[in-house]
Amino acid sequence: MNNRITLTTLNARYMHCAFGLRYLLANLGELKSDAQIREFTIQQRPIDIAEQLLAPGPRIIAFSIYIWNVTETAAVIALLKQVSPKTIIVVGGPEVSFADDLPDLATQVDYIITGPGEVSFRQLCEDLLANKPVTSNIIAGKAASLDELELPYAHYNADDIRNRLIYVEASRGCPFKCEFCLSSLDKTAKPFELDRFLDAMDDLYQRGARNFKFIDRTFNLKISTSIAILEFFLRRMDDDLYLHFEVVPDYLPEKLKQVLARFPTGALQFEIGVQTFDPEIQQTISRRQNNDNTRDNLRWLRQNTGAHIHADLIFGLPGDSLDNFAGSFNQLVSLNPQEIQLGILKRLRGAPINRHRDAYQLRYNPAAPYNILSTRDIDFTTMQRVNRFARFWDMIGNSGRFRNTLPLILAQRPFENFLELSDCLYELAGSSWKISLRRLFSLLFIALTEQLMLRPELVRRSLLADYKRSGQKGVIDLDSPRLEIVPRSGVANKRQRQHGQIEA
Repeated sequence: MNNRITLTTLNARYMHCAFGLRYLLANLGELKSDAQIREFTIQQRPIDIAEQLLAPGPRIIAFSIYIWNVTETAAVIALLKQVSPKTIIVVGGPEVSFADDLPDLATQVDYIITGPGEVSFRQLCEDLLANKPVTSNIIAGKAASLDELELPYAHYNADDIRNRLIYVEASRGCPFKCEFCLSSLDKTAKPFELDRFLDAMDDLYQRGARNFKFIDRTFNLKISTSIAILEFFLRRMDDDLYLHFEVVPDYLPEKLKQVLARFPTGALQFEIGVQTFDPEIQQTISRRQNNDNTRDNLRWLRQNTGAHIHADLIFGLPGDSLDNFAGSFNQLVSLNPQEIQLGILKRLRGAPINRHRDAYQLRYNPAAPYNILSTRDIDFTTMQRVNRFARFWDMIGNSGRFRNTLPLILAQRPFENFLELSDCLYELAGSSWKISLRRLFSLLFIALTEQLMLRPELVRRSLLADYKRSGQKGVIDLDSPRLEIVPRSGVANKRQRQHGQIEA
C-alpha cells in the first residue's frame, strides 16, 4: 500500500538529518506505518523534488520549514500545487510558527501548524484521512509532556548512522532570554528522563553511531545531568567517538571540569555563543553573561582539554558598531578558540529582538535569510565589508590551512589587520567567492606584502609551509603568481604592472 503521508524537508547538506521529522513520525501512533520520510537538499532542483514527492501518490505532504530552506521549499510547493492541487500540503517549523508574521508561501499551503507539532500533526492527519472537518487552516501546536513523547532515535537508519550527523537532545527549552534567539520564548529548560535517554543513546551506539550532535541549548545547565551523560560516553570511548555540545560560556563548575579533562583530544566540540563582550549591548538584548567568567572558562578549556572550541560572535546587534565589534573580536582572538564563527544578525520571525527595529533603525533583507543590511550605527557599505570579512575569515581563519600565516595577520591588531586584508583580497579578486585554494595563496602573498607591509621573505616562508601542509599538488611560485586579477584598484594595478601584465 502506498504511504498516504510523506514527511519531508530540504536540508542544507546531505550530512544533516531532519530531527524534527523523525519526532513527527515517531509520534504518529497508528498512522506511523502509513507514513514515510523523504529528505532532500536545497541544492536539488525543485522540479525533481516535486516529482519524487508525488511518485508514491501521498494524500498529505508535510514540510518542515526553516530560514535556510524557505525559498527553495516555496518553489517546490508552488510546483506541487500546479500539478497536483488535490494533494494536501501541511507546513510547520520555525519559519511558519508565528501566525502574525508568516512568509509568503503560507498563502500556497492548506494547513500551517505553529509551534510544537508532535501532537497536533497527528491529530490533523487523523482528521484529514477520516474526512473530518478541520475548522482552521492555522493550527496552534500543543506542547506535550516530554515523558509522553515517543523518542525518535529508532528512525535513524543504517545509512544515517554511517554517513550523517546524528542529532540528539537531552533537554528542551532554554531559561535565558537572549532576544536574538527563538529559545528566549521558552519558559525554562525541561530534561528528558535520564535513564530513558541514555538507553536510547546506548541503542544508537550499539548500532554504530559515533557522531552525536546534542542540540540542547544549554547542555551544562544542570551539572549532575551533564556529568552523567559525559560519563556514559567516557565508558564507551573509542577513536571514532565525537560529541558536540552547546554550552553556557560563563558556567563551568570544578566537577564538570574534572570530567571534561578526561576526554582525549578531538573527542569533544563545544559551541560557545559569546555573541558580544559589550555589557550595554548584552543588557539591551536581555543577555545575562559574566564576561570575566566567560574569558576564564575559554582559557581553561584551551589549556586543559583537547576540546575543539567553536565560538560565536554576532555583528549588527542593536547598539553595535564596527569599532565595538572589533573589541569583541580582538578579545576572542586572544582567547585562542580553534574557530570563531562570525554571524551576521538575522531577523528570525517571532524573536523579541524585533522590538528594537525602529529605535535602532534595524533594516533587514526582505528575502531569506533576512540578514541585517544596516542599522542606526552601521551603514550598508560597512555591513558589506564585514560580510566579506566573515567569508574570508572562514577561508583563512577557520579552515585550519593557514596555521603558519594566520599569526602574522593577527599580530597586535587582529580585527583591523584582517579587515584591511579582506578589503585588499576583495579588490584583487573582484569577489569573495569561487577562489581556488592555489589562487588564494597567491592573493595572500600580494595582500600581506603590499597592503599589510609584512616582510616578503617571512610571508613567503609561512605561505609555502602552509601550502605544503595543504596537500596541493605541484609547486607554487609566489614571486610570479599567475593571477586573473580584476583591475579594481591601485593595489591590483600596481602588482600587474610589476609583472608586466598590463602597461604602465
